[in-house]
Amino acid sequence: MAKNTDQQFTQISHSITIKGEVFGNGDLRIAGNIIGSLTSTGSIIIEKSGLIEGDIKVNSATIAGKINGNMDCSEKLVLESNAQFIGNIKTKQLVIESGAIFQGNCEMTFSNKTV
Repeated sequence: MAKNTDQQFTQISHSITIKGEVFGNGDLRIAGNIIGSLTSTGSIIIEKSGLIEGDIKVNSATIAGKINGNMDCSEKLVLESNAQFIGNIKTKQLVIESGAIFQGNCEMTFSNKTV
């Protein structure tokens, strides 16, 4: 299960399925299903029961559920131990916990750090 935070999130509960394109400027917590693309300037948390089938573009994300699609995450992406991600990832930082499933390619964007 995605870690609890004190931030306010818009919630899509486990009994909800959204089909189509989802756009937003805030943070989103998903326990239900999105069949289609998701774009947000905020962060997302996908709970263990959550599923997204489509491309995702967000600032940061924590995934405990299932993703079938590509993700463009401008900051940090965390795949928790229950996560199942099939698709390509583009992000600045990637954390994959033990037990997570990732099938695809990952492109890490550069920051101004010296190597």
